[in-house]
Amino acid sequence: MQKAIISFVISLVLGFGLGYLVFDVVMGGSDEAAKVAQADNKETPAATEESTESKEDSAATTSASDNILNQKGCLGCHAVESLDLKGGATGPDLSKAFENVEGKHGKPIEEFLKEPTSAVMSSVIGGNPLTDEERTRVVDMLKQASEK
Repeated sequence: MQKAIISFVISLVLGFGLGYLVFDVVMGGSDEAAKVAQADNKETPAATEESTESKEDSAATTSASDNILNQKGCLGCHAVESLDLKGGATGPDLSKAFENVEGKHGKPIEEFLKEPTSAVMSSVIGGNPLTDEERTRVVDMLKQASEK
């Protein structure tokens, strides 16, 4: 009887753990992280010492309504520290993705966003593919992040 109880408890813990992993992390249930990132972006103004033109560029980049990375849920797993975009810690920081993706995945970032070579990103983008216009906006934003 004691062996059955131990087996049940272990199965229960594993079941809840896998359920959380699949439904909350993998399936995009991390909307809370994206909402937190949006709230952080609304509360955090652009750097106070920059020129007016730089402030406008930064504000446009980090604006929650215009930010393609927020709109597509990228910040649920990724952050872009060079643009002061807070996000999830599950995926890598995307500040240098524009420069590093080709070396790491063997194709330019534009192609990677069409057909990712990583298993995780294949399932994410496969379930929510980017349009050509969205892909261009993401690439432009990541290029801007790599230049800072």
